[in-house]
Amino acid sequence: MRGCKTFRSLGAGLVPNFQQEFLASCVDDAKHLLDLHWQEIAINKHKIKLNPHWEAYQELEKENQLRIYTARENQKLVGYFVLIIGMNLHYKDHVFAVNDVLYLHKDWRRGLTGVKLVKFAEKCLKKEGVSVMTINTKTHRPFDKLMEYLRFNMVERVYQKYIGD
Repeated sequence: MRGCKTFRSLGAGLVPNFQQEFLASCVDDAKHLLDLHWQEIAINKHKIKLNPHWEAYQELEKENQLRIYTARENQKLVGYFVLIIGMNLHYKDHVFAVNDVLYLHKDWRRGLTGVKLVKFAEKCLKKEGVSVMTINTKTHRPFDKLMEYLRFNMVERVYQKYIGD
């Protein structure tokens, strides 16, 4: 799988394995976590329902632009980190990895699981020649301390307004 091997954590207690996966190998497992994720962070839930465009994800994967990194404990999916890989229109000399979704089940948020998942993805992406990784967080559910610990810099603010009917 694109030269990135599974990372098996060592140590006491329950510690997940981290791996890169293809969409087909994790989509069914991810549906429950996606719903939990949406329930936790989505705004305008009464207007915008969770409805992933799976065909678009498949197309991105076919074009080698989708990366999925997962955390599993005994084969059970406990977290995912999905990024879109591509050139940036402003910086053609660099390959960017922009996160689509990053989520850990609430039972796995203590300790270093989130740190290890992001670091695993970073290591894999760097091997592929990615030079910039971007992670966005929701302002009402930020994980800024994790980003700062991993030496990410806040570089942009995004504003959103629902303009549908």
